[in-house]
Order: sequence, then C-alpha cells, then structure tokens
Amino acid sequence: MSWTDERVDVLKKMWGEGQSASVIAKELGGVTRNAVIGKVHRLGLSNRVTSTTAKPTAKDKAKAGMKAKPAVPAAPPKPISAPETVRITPPAVRKIIPAGQPLPPQPSANEISPEALAKVSEVEKTAKRISLMELTEKTCKWPVGDPATDDFWFCGLAVKTGKPYCEAHVGVAFQPMSSRRDRRR
Repeated sequence: MSWTDERVDVLKKMWGEGQSASVIAKELGGVTRNAVIGKVHRLGLSNRVTSTTAKPTAKDKAKAGMKAKPAVPAAPPKPISAPETVRITPPAVRKIIPAGQPLPPQPSANEISPEALAKVSEVEKTAKRISLMELTEKTCKWPVGDPATDDFWFCGLAVKTGKPYCEAHVGVAFQPMSSRRDRRR
C-alpha cells in the first residue's frame, strides 16, 4: 500500500474532524491503525482539534451515568501479641567473600560419608572437566573448584535419569532423609 495524494487528503480531513486512527484505517482500507498514526506524525498532524459538537457514544453515556465510589480506607492491621515464651533469635551472620578469594571449607563436606567422598574423588579423576558453556541436559552439572579461579570446571559425565548430576554426585547431593536425621543428633 502506498500513500497517494488522495489517501493523504482523506487522512488529513478525517484526522482534522477528530476521527480515531482505527476509524481512519478502516475507511482507507489496506492500512493498520499504527500505519495511520505513523503517517500522522510524519505529516506533523499530531496536534488536532477535537470537536465539541460530537455526539456522545453509548460508552460515554454509560460512563457519565456511573458515579465514582469513594475509596474506603482500609483499617490498620491489629497488632498481634506474641506469647512471653517466644524468643526470636537473629540469623547467623554470614561473611561476604570478595570475588577471586578462595571459599572456606564448607561444613556440609565434613558430614558426607567417607564412602561417598571416595566415590566422588574417583569419579572426578575421570570427569570430562567441561565449562559452563558446554553443559547440556545430558551432562553432570556438579561444580568443582572455586568459580573465581581459572581452575573451575563441571563434571560433565552422563547424568542419572531425572537428576542433574552423575551417579556419584547424586549420591552426595541427594541423601536419604534418615541419614540426614542421624547426623543432626
């Protein structure tokens, strides 16, 4: 569709009458509302005069008939009193380690069974040592090392069905509930 002189004249006339871009697009045919708006702006017609003699539509009449309901302020929430015996303890303070610094030993590593750790260390000797960009749905996503160093990699071995890790790393990451309970005691 091209903007011929006749079509531009119709656009200018209808825009000056206060017609909407959608109505103009339907009248012209073969153009969208956005095309009409774009042409209006390119022609510099965006400042139009709206007609005060236009008849109100059914929507306008419905809006005028509806009265705005005053907003009812919400009641402030009632304070909840806690029993005297409840004490809230602050969470443990965590130390923020700057990038490039090695991470401290993680306490969870000491709680894992020696058999699982031995299996992981054997598997990590044969791991593919892939980068983040090489990870797929079929590669083990177990991270090894400090992400802030160049010696960081992912296992990359074949994953166990339905899990993100290989069999050895699944044994470390997903431990049965009973063994976790036993460690806490």
